[in-house]
Parts: sequence; C-alpha cells; structure tokens
Amino acid sequence: MASSKEFLYFVLEHLSNLSDITYRAMMGEYIIYYGGKVIGGIYDNRFLVKPTPSALKIMSNPQMEIPYTKGSPMIMITDIENTELLTQLFNAMYPELPERKR
Repeated sequence: MASSKEFLYFVLEHLSNLSDITYRAMMGEYIIYYGGKVIGGIYDNRFLVKPTPSALKIMSNPQMEIPYTKGSPMIMITDIENTELLTQLFNAMYPELPERKR
C-alpha cells in the first residue's frame, strides 16, 4: 500500500520547526531528509525513523516496525503532533547519521 500525500503533509507540518527538512518520493513511499541526511521515511502511512543510539534512548521502549519486505527495523513515531519531541529527536540523531551518498 502506498502512502498518501495527505499523511506526508501532516508529518511535514509537524516538522516545520526544523529547518532543512526535505523529502523524496520513492516507489509510492517518501524518504525524509534532515540537513541532507536520510533520517527516516513514510511507509504505508507510518512515520518511521532510523534507530540511532540517541533515538533509542530518547524514545525509550520504542515500537519497532519493518518499513518494507526485507527492510531493517525502524522506530515508529506515534506521537507525530509532539513537535518538541520531534525537534529534540531529530537534532540528537543528526550527528549519528551517515552522510548522504552522492
């Protein structure tokens, strides 16, 4: 099942406190970038982020989900409307993310 643009816009609205958030459509889903680095994505209308050490610590007991067949588990963000948490989470995760491949 592909993700809807409405859900994408809902997530982006709650990430608006952060500068340099971009996305890219990919096979019916959306990859989310923060500062040019892949931080997560929207898969089947679920907002998932990479399980970095900081993310696992901040989320404490996170719900892990597989984004797609044969994908690695990611953290499902259930409190999307908590912009303060998202800002804290993304800023903590950023230094731990690999640079974007060119």
